[in-house]
Amino acid sequence: MATRNTASRSLKSIGGAVLLALGLVILSANLDGIAACASNFAGISTPQEPEIFPALGLAALHAAQTYAFDHARFLSSLLRMLVSFWPVILILAGVLLLRDVFRASFLGRGADTGSAAAEGR
Repeated sequence: MATRNTASRSLKSIGGAVLLALGLVILSANLDGIAACASNFAGISTPQEPEIFPALGLAALHAAQTYAFDHARFLSSLLRMLVSFWPVILILAGVLLLRDVFRASFLGRGADTGSAAAEGR
């Protein structure tokens, strides 16, 4: 029983590490495009900066209107946004699979012995 539990933990750790690494690699590959967008945004001259806030407000109002009156279009747009974040979803899945490893490293190895002692009773 203990061997099966240890094998399950190691498979979860390996799977989590693979998903985490894959998500980080894909995200870092996409950072080139993100850096280009950020440099374009940072390249805005000072007189144009205040114009961004009304545009963001209008975009938020447009999103609220779409949510209120056209659910299918809103869900379609939300799906497109989530698809663009899929490397982050891989990273989160990897972290979720690695949470036991992170918990043990932060709490120390004494936490594992306490659970093993509880199983023996």
